[in-house]
Formats: sequence, C-alpha cells, structure tokens
Amino acid sequence: MGTCEAIEEVGKGAFMVSPGDLRPPQDVYNTVKKVLGDDYPWYPVVGNHELDKPEYMVWLREWASKDIPYLVRRGPKGGKELVYSFDYQNAHLVVINQYYDDNSDKYTGGDIAESLSRWLEEDLAANEKPFVFVFGHEPLVSLPDCDNGRHRHKGDNLDAHPENSHRFQQLLRKHEVTAYVCGHTHNFSYAKINGLWQIDSGHARGMGDKGAPSTFLKFQVGKENCWAEVYRDDSKGGAYILTRRILLD
Repeated sequence: MGTCEAIEEVGKGAFMVSPGDLRPPQDVYNTVKKVLGDDYPWYPVVGNHELDKPEYMVWLREWASKDIPYLVRRGPKGGKELVYSFDYQNAHLVVINQYYDDNSDKYTGGDIAESLSRWLEEDLAANEKPFVFVFGHEPLVSLPDCDNGRHRHKGDNLDAHPENSHRFQQLLRKHEVTAYVCGHTHNFSYAKINGLWQIDSGHARGMGDKGAPSTFLKFQVGKENCWAEVYRDDSKGGAYILTRRILLD
C-alpha cells in the first residue's frame, strides 16, 4: 500500500506538511492530489535535496507564488515564497527554509540565518493560537531510529552551527512551541531536547529506503492537549500500523 493510500485509510486529516527531500516535488504533489483530492491542502518544506536540481526550486517557488491555504504571513526578503506561516483552527504552523541565508533561498548549508530568526520571532510573537508547530528539514541533532537504531547525518544538522541553533531553540521555548517537526535523517525519532519536543518524521520512500520503515505522522489537536500518532510500514506487504501515540505535553 502506498503512503497516501494508507493516509486516506486512517483518515487524511485537514492537510499535509512534507518536511523536505521531495525529489521531485511535482511528483509528490501530483500523487497527493490524485489520492487525497484536488482540494486537499499540501505544504512543502525545502530540504537539501531540493537544491540538487534548479528545476525543483523553480517548481516550489511557482507553487508558493499562488495562494497558500490559510496563509498568515510570508517570509523575509529573499525568502518570501518558501518561508511562511498559516493557521488552522487552534493551531499556528510555521514552515521555515533552513537554506535561506539572509539573501536568497538557495544557500547550500542548513542553518537558521539571522534574518530568518528575526522573522520567526515576529511571527511567533504575533500568534494567539494555543498550539504551535514549526516545520524545518534538518533536526537540532540527529537521533537513531526509534525502532531499529539506524543513525544518519551525525553532526550534519543544525548542531553544525551551535550558536545559531541555540538561538533558534531559545526562541521556540520562549514562545512555547508545541513541537519542532523535521526530516533529513530518513529515520523516525522523537525526544525532548532541552525541554523542546523534536519529532523527526522519517521517510515515506517504501522500497527506495530499506534502512528504516516508511512512516507518516497524524497530529490530533484538541482544545487542551494534542498528540502525534505514528504509523509505520510493517514490512509484511506494505501495510501501515499505528505504533505509538506521543502526548505533546
């Protein structure tokens, strides 16, 4: 069973956020629309592999130039298309491009640039929603897969720029961000890092990555609490099963 078909089976929710490494993004977009519906909102995050081919970034900028559903704010100068925030019911969601470098969206190293940090401070300060999710590609620090222990990209994350990463973490804690959701390692993990939830969403590449099970997350947001449901491929014919629920307290 494909990931989108499995998502439809368990309940597709209100929208999808894909935290990077889409390769190519237009194919992901077309699959989401075909399976989950033409009117189903999909939000892409820039990953390092979107920088591999200029046409990927061109397509993403074209996607972002149109009306983004539930949009609240676009990003800083030079990054307006692929940094944005939106609201849905009682949640505020922020998508950041860690390859923005104060001038453009195609810097090749993952980091939290100063202009991006200032924009994020302003966006979070203006928010009035009780639950806040920030989506980026690279984790604060790489952690092993929760189920099989595979470990990738050690030291090749935001921790490669400790001063900026520390500033970023302080900012998220200051504004009581519910969770920071990322990708990059292709492993699923979750942990509180200095009091901040980091959830690495893993991959959904099926046989394209046999090193860890394909994974998708479904966030349930209530009036007073929220949690993440984790679905993983059981490796026995492609069925996804619910493996855990994480209360984001």
